[in-house]
Amino acid sequence: MTSAPKFVGIAGLPRSGSTLMCQLLAQNPSIYCEGASSPLANTLIAMRRTISKDQFFLSQLDKSFDRVYNHLQTAMVGFVRGWYTDVKHPVLVDKCRTWLHCADLLLRLIPDAKLIICIRELGQIFGSVEAQHQKTVLIDFIDGLSDQDVLTRSDTLFQRDRVIGQSVNALSAIEDMPAHMRERLFVVKFEDLMAFPQHIMGQVYDFIGAERHEIDLSNLKLLDGESDSHYHMKFPHKTKPYVQAPSAHLIPPRIQAKIKQNYQWFYQRYYNV
Repeated sequence: MTSAPKFVGIAGLPRSGSTLMCQLLAQNPSIYCEGASSPLANTLIAMRRTISKDQFFLSQLDKSFDRVYNHLQTAMVGFVRGWYTDVKHPVLVDKCRTWLHCADLLLRLIPDAKLIICIRELGQIFGSVEAQHQKTVLIDFIDGLSDQDVLTRSDTLFQRDRVIGQSVNALSAIEDMPAHMRERLFVVKFEDLMAFPQHIMGQVYDFIGAERHEIDLSNLKLLDGESDSHYHMKFPHKTKPYVQAPSAHLIPPRIQAKIKQNYQWFYQRYYNV
């Protein structure tokens, strides 16, 4: 009987290189990695919410908590493994930003799983989103931000329930995790990946326990794309056959200053500012 492949989740902040990370990992013949985001994490969360509202299931916990809870855990582990039952590679990678929000759930089900978290300087994340908005200005954001001025749009995107703010606040919870969980997480800065791709990928291979592989950075195979229409084309995931660092986005000084003020912990922890 062959052992299950090593499970690696990829998550992170939007516009921070998670799609590129998947593309680079997929160049390694020992790693299985699809291009598009997987629904696995969201499906597990939906299962948890549904079963937690089922009165018949809850009544079984009253009778024999340990036994029934173990049944649930075994079933959910089987669901995760069954999702990729056809994968024969030593390592499989599942990309979904939701893993950042439920890292504890993943590590409860698959204790030896690893999670790669992609981050980027926050001003540049907003700049990337704003630049794409200007390219698609005839289409509104999914949550109707196009009528806002650029400062208000920045404030809105960083709110706790919006696409950037949700991920940043989930990232802040990492320090509150137990040490044995934090050691299963590996943060990759977008700037480092752009400047030293081979070196960073070597670190990633070592972290996930994959064989090292020299990547031809000028001849990358392309992966299946995302459904960018879901977010009204404001967060594109287009890949290229090569690695090329993007030009820096020009951010209005007062927006950059406000972001740094609101997220001092992020800059201190990851950028030594």
